[in-house]
Amino acid sequence: MDTIVIVGYIAGILTTTAFVPQVVRAWKLKETRDLSLAMLILLAAGILLWICYGFWMESLPVIAANGITFILILVLLGLKIRYK
Repeated sequence: MDTIVIVGYIAGILTTTAFVPQVVRAWKLKETRDLSLAMLILLAAGILLWICYGFWMESLPVIAANGITFILILVLLGLKIRYK
C-alpha cells in the first residue's frame, strides 16, 4: 500500500471520528438546538459530492471515510428533526 493511501486512510479516520462525539452527545441529551439545520444539510450535500468524487477517482479512502461520515450526518439530521 502506498504511503499516500495510508495518509488518506488516517485522514479519513480522524475526520470521521470527529463526528462521533457530537452524535453521541445529541443521542444522550436528546438535544440538537446547538446544531444548525442548514449546516447539516449543506455538509451532507458536500459529503455526498465527496463520495461521488471518490468513485470517480477510484479512491477507496475517500469513499470509505465520506460514506461513514455521511451516515453520521444523516443520524444527526434525524436527531435534529426528531428533537426539534
